[in-house]
Amino acid sequence: MESDSHELEPIEEYENEDSLEISHGATVEATIELVQDTAIDEDPNEKNVYKRKPRRKTSTVWNHFEQVESKVCSITVDNAKANDVALRHLRDVFNMRKSLVVGGKLFHVRCCAHITNLMVQDGLGEIGDIVDCVRDKIKFLIASEGRLKQFTETAKNLHLSSKKLFLVVPTRWNSTYLMLSAAYEFKDVFSMYGYNDHQFSWVPSHEDWDKVKSVCELLGVFNRVTKIVSGSDYPTSNLFLLEIWRMKEVLIKKCDDENDYIKSMTHRMKAKFDKYWGECKLLMAIAAILDPRFKLVFIRFCFLKIYQEDEATKNIEYVQSILKEIYDVYLHEHNLNLMEQDLASQVQESSSSNHSVCAVDDEEGGVEIWKSFLKSAEIVLQPVKSELEIYLEEGLYIPNKSIEFNALDWWKANTLKYNVLFKVAKDILSTPITTVTSESTFSAGGRVIDPHRASLSTETVQKLLLGADWVKSMYGLKKKCELNCIQILDSLAIA
Repeated sequence: MESDSHELEPIEEYENEDSLEISHGATVEATIELVQDTAIDEDPNEKNVYKRKPRRKTSTVWNHFEQVESKVCSITVDNAKANDVALRHLRDVFNMRKSLVVGGKLFHVRCCAHITNLMVQDGLGEIGDIVDCVRDKIKFLIASEGRLKQFTETAKNLHLSSKKLFLVVPTRWNSTYLMLSAAYEFKDVFSMYGYNDHQFSWVPSHEDWDKVKSVCELLGVFNRVTKIVSGSDYPTSNLFLLEIWRMKEVLIKKCDDENDYIKSMTHRMKAKFDKYWGECKLLMAIAAILDPRFKLVFIRFCFLKIYQEDEATKNIEYVQSILKEIYDVYLHEHNLNLMEQDLASQVQESSSSNHSVCAVDDEEGGVEIWKSFLKSAEIVLQPVKSELEIYLEEGLYIPNKSIEFNALDWWKANTLKYNVLFKVAKDILSTPITTVTSESTFSAGGRVIDPHRASLSTETVQKLLLGADWVKSMYGLKKKCELNCIQILDSLAIA
């Protein structure tokens, strides 16, 4: 017997929880299994009598929680309230177990690509008339094969055959930029086509094309930012602070633009910018310091551009203190490991000496005497300056222009010089600043498991994905940035 309604108890765990990207490479997913209520007729004279079976819950997160919690530095998620609540609860749990560095100040990382998308979407709402006009004319052309063929022939006559029209997708802001920039390249073609086709009711004027050009110049900056932070072959956390400064500079400049539509657009975008990046972002600042090309010189330069002078000075001191605190934590762990290794070696030496034959001469050799001296003078032989101080006092690294620079490769080459600071840089620079990489991975899985190959085993799917990745790496093939951005922004777009 089925009931008309069921009253379920509050679910303590999150249902259908999305994957959370963790900086150390682990991916955690939560699944919940509920046992539905079942109707049981205990008395034939009574109807609608139900008895609840014990609810059984399974979660793949908590099964390996103890192994994961000691390896988590930060989690990168989209900007959503549900994620804020979940990470706030998770951070409290980690802090109770004292497993987070600096009290979890670097724990919650918001996806920068998603925030950039929200900011640009707000600005595009102010120029809807310009976007709609261009989009309607492109729709008119592609609706008829004959019109499109005639437009293509006109473009060939003007030596624009390699260019293509791009129709905007409403949920992707970067497609709006691509549509407007492509349409601007065809501005002369639109004019010539309007003379031949009288149904082409609206031909953009020179003023209209000037508006399109101004909008493209503004959106081009944010399109470049999206491409940079969407990279997967290099660390991105050390690059975004530079792009934040660039965006702030462009927005301030465009707020005083002579065109009202640009003013209105940039004012809304600047309000969203100040909402999300008005306060100091620790992770991006520390990552920039750990880039040998930037260090503190770059932080002082950017902060004075982004914040007021007093606020910039305060933020610089705060970032330095947090970096020093992080370094001290890693230094303490490093010293503990050395002590454990030294203790293990002493135990091994004592055990081996007990089983060895007694030597005729019991006098210590020169090496043993030197080791004893080092142990007795351990405090005196400690370095005067820490690795962090030495690193910050050195000059900026100027890479070779012909070689693409990777901050992690630089730290790997200087591991012996910065034995402790290397571990800090490795964990901070490996933190993803966006969820682009993880979401592109799931998109790749969707291309492999299509409706005609839905019965593939997990081992076969894994081999296909890894094989494709190895082939691309072997032959130096790289994904195009535009394709990556289009795939990623599907999930970042606002419905």
